[in-house]
Amino acid sequence: MIRSLLIGALAGARALTPLAAVAQAARRGALPLDHGGPALLARGPFAWGALALAAGELAGDKLRDAPDRVIAPGLAARMTTAALAGAALAPRRQRGPAALASAATALGAAWLTWRLRQAAMRRFGQGVTGLIEDGLTVAGSALLVRSARRL
Repeated sequence: MIRSLLIGALAGARALTPLAAVAQAARRGALPLDHGGPALLARGPFAWGALALAAGELAGDKLRDAPDRVIAPGLAARMTTAALAGAALAPRRQRGPAALASAATALGAAWLTWRLRQAAMRRFGQGVTGLIEDGLTVAGSALLVRSARRL
């Protein structure tokens, strides 16, 4: 269940990147056989749509008028996508607890990463801090998904 918690933490920073990474892995059949992910994640339109939305989120985050991640819709999105991704990375018998734990982790991580980003933006600006956060989230999501792949 550690992967579910970690993917939830990443979803706290970027709502769609972790889900897109998990959906792409599911589409390729690269998740463990006993994974708890819904079949919807493996469908091409969902996986490609999640990837497109994640790219949009990465671009939109750098805009000056981008909303804070800690507003209600942002928190709800993070918790929802974290729950889906977290369930997909957990063994099927742990799907429910993994989804809840991942959503809760995303909620806490959203507040933590928002505070860290606010402090970093005062020193380095919005664009640089956003790119660093993007890199960490993309790399972390890729590593988690790769570590969960079928052997």
